[in-house]
Amino acid sequence: MCPKKLKLFVKVMEAPVIGSLIASHLKEKNGITEILKNTVIPEVPMFIPQFPLQEPEPGVVCLEEDGKPEERVDLALKCLPHYDPTCRWSSDSGELFQFRYWKIRDYGYAYRSKLTTPSMVAEHFISAMEVFNSKQQSAPLLISFDTEEVRRQAAASTQRFVEGKPLSILDGIFIAVKDDIDCYPHPSKGGSKWFHEVRQVKADGVSVSRLRNSGAILVGKTNMHEFGMGTTGNNPNYGTPRNPHNPKRYTGGSSSGSAAIVASGLCSAALGTDGGGSVRIPASLCGVVGLKTTFGRTDLTGSLWEAGTVTIIGPITATVCSNLGILSS
Repeated sequence: MCPKKLKLFVKVMEAPVIGSLIASHLKEKNGITEILKNTVIPEVPMFIPQFPLQEPEPGVVCLEEDGKPEERVDLALKCLPHYDPTCRWSSDSGELFQFRYWKIRDYGYAYRSKLTTPSMVAEHFISAMEVFNSKQQSAPLLISFDTEEVRRQAAASTQRFVEGKPLSILDGIFIAVKDDIDCYPHPSKGGSKWFHEVRQVKADGVSVSRLRNSGAILVGKTNMHEFGMGTTGNNPNYGTPRNPHNPKRYTGGSSSGSAAIVASGLCSAALGTDGGGSVRIPASLCGVVGLKTTFGRTDLTGSLWEAGTVTIIGPITATVCSNLGILSS
């Protein structure tokens, strides 16, 4: 068929009425309609991808589902390799000559060794955010941020370390939350300008609550592609986060702010949501670690996607090891 005839055929097929009639005739003539009528699918339709429980694989440590978040985090910590502080703190480690993210265990070591406190880190974090927002007004990482709320959480964490009673390895760790997951008292807008007006936040989402109970300092809500409907992170309402490694490039989305704030080194971890790549895409573009967990692994209660059939709440962290602690809470 010549190009002109092919173009004419395509135009006819795209016509609202004539195209439908021709398509139906072709399906009937080629037996497609009959095939579909007689097709037998033995499986029951699965609207939510939940499979029957299976026996755990050998060597896999299963956490007690009903256990306290801080106890689950401590159990997960025992599964990690031994932490060697000389890798971070030794003058011979080459730290001055290479860029390396501060990890959750680095902060834990610094707090327990009294090298710093969560309140001291909070002041540096707040100062960094103020400088960033003044220079990058069109590219915010956080679209809901309360300095006094951060100070309050940090002071409580500092007091626990003074008393020698930190809740877990996540105590005092600065974690950001994507704007489609509830984190009281911040609104959940989903990157929009209006959604918080029809859906008020009265409590933390389950995933956020578990992190809070483990002592994490929740710094605010990260920017995102509006309602997660895109993979660039471009948001006309609040501005588009830029890739910390190259401000001229996108972060990827839709968990754009979460990946960018971890990649910038301001937070060791952040929560994102992922239905079709919204955690994995920005993590890969920003050079950090993002994980789409098995469906049902993290509780969606308290997010905009409670009834989702493919969406999960997943972690974005500086390293693979950090992901284990976040997931366990």
